[in-house]
Amino acid sequence: MSYILSIDQGTTGTTVSLVNSQGKIAFDSAQDFEQIYPQPGWVEHNPDSIWKTVEACTKDLLSRSGVQPSEIKAIGITNQRETVIVWDRKTHKPVYNAIVWQCRRTTDFCKKLQKYKKKISAKTGLVIDPYFSASKIRWILDNDKSLKSRVKNAELACGTIDTFLIWKLTSGSSHVTDVSNASRTQLMNIKTGKWDAELLKIFGVDKNLLPEIKPSSGVLGHTQGLSFLPDGIPIAGVAGDQQAALFGQACFDVGEAKCTFGTGSFMLMNTGSKMVLSKSGLLTTVAWQLAGDKNLTYALEGSVFICGAAVQWLRDNMMFIRQSPEVEELAKEVTDSAGVEFVPALTGLGAPYWNPEARGVICGLTRGTTRAHIARATLESMALQNTDVLLAMQKDLKKNLKKLKVDGGAAANNLLMQIQSDYLNVETIRPSSVETTSLGAAYLAGIGVGLWKGVQDIRRIWNIDRVFKPQMNPQKRKERFARWHKAIERAQI
Repeated sequence: MSYILSIDQGTTGTTVSLVNSQGKIAFDSAQDFEQIYPQPGWVEHNPDSIWKTVEACTKDLLSRSGVQPSEIKAIGITNQRETVIVWDRKTHKPVYNAIVWQCRRTTDFCKKLQKYKKKISAKTGLVIDPYFSASKIRWILDNDKSLKSRVKNAELACGTIDTFLIWKLTSGSSHVTDVSNASRTQLMNIKTGKWDAELLKIFGVDKNLLPEIKPSSGVLGHTQGLSFLPDGIPIAGVAGDQQAALFGQACFDVGEAKCTFGTGSFMLMNTGSKMVLSKSGLLTTVAWQLAGDKNLTYALEGSVFICGAAVQWLRDNMMFIRQSPEVEELAKEVTDSAGVEFVPALTGLGAPYWNPEARGVICGLTRGTTRAHIARATLESMALQNTDVLLAMQKDLKKNLKKLKVDGGAAANNLLMQIQSDYLNVETIRPSSVETTSLGAAYLAGIGVGLWKGVQDIRRIWNIDRVFKPQMNPQKRKERFARWHKAIERAQI
């Protein structure tokens, strides 16, 4: 049997999977790691802790599965994207904790860049926001003045999580990233697929810090010097988590879209080789590039910062539930939220509003409000935020969405999926495996080493679990949106 080892390095934990030649996850192992909050609005990770979870999960996976390392034909990597690390090239030690995509510490710096707004958007497809990597890199360099001389002497390396993991897997012999992750740094020109000198100057980042940009599928390096894997396994597929999910959902045609329900929720729509610049507050990003393909595949993207994290907040902060899946049964105790609105702007608002200073709001409370109403409002807020983004995508592409493919942990929530279908007014399709992020990385790696011939093979192995069809009255839908948008206004006061 042939397997792809797929590393899914996420915001709250790491999952390592073995994907067989039929494109199915045969075995997996997961481990969480600590979230670090030094100040309000700041989020960090310990890079060494992340690496330890990769090592521990891989060891556990091989031990329990009985799969021999010789059966692993390639490694695929998918990762939390804008999170960034700077480390010493000789010692491989980080000079500072990883600054996470959710972190808002560079808000003031980003405000100073508004004069470059049009230029940055045209080159990167992104808005100026603390979300992206470039301002985080600048902060790390400015935070420790001793780093400047080390940068000039080429002693330091920098990268998103994929780059750091490849560095560790290859014992420092490969300092690379793929086009999808590079497109999230705000330092790559998405027309050329290269680091842009003008962007580097604007953000004050030296090019010698940065990795080489490679296609998403194809060999980027080989394992070397590890205690838990033999030398020579090719790392042959890499993509940011949301692009990997788009690939894992077999959204290969223009207009096909997916929504991943994770800590945040992320909508991507394939626009093919055409780069569509949004007029509706969305991002234009690189979806992937296959080895040998001169063209980049682009996507429109909308990011909602708080999705599943809202349920975690109900669980951990409010003590409404003991386990996240319990939110479905609690919300089903009522038929609607009885006028309760929850705007979960706990780390600001993402697309299409892009307001880092917005804050969470719960309104419409009465003496009759129960935990069930707030739980219901939480699920509805997740679907409503996504609907705002997806309607903006339709407007930009000038093409109506016919169906939405869903994945991620919260996609297992049937009530939420039905609510999403009702609000968006299209079929919501859940695949047989909602772990499409891991699968996308595996598919890219498998294509990279010839295990699968191309996207046509992936289409054949992709399967549907359930289709949710809209059942909501159009007038009721209109009224629901009006109430939601009033609550959004309150969150931005």
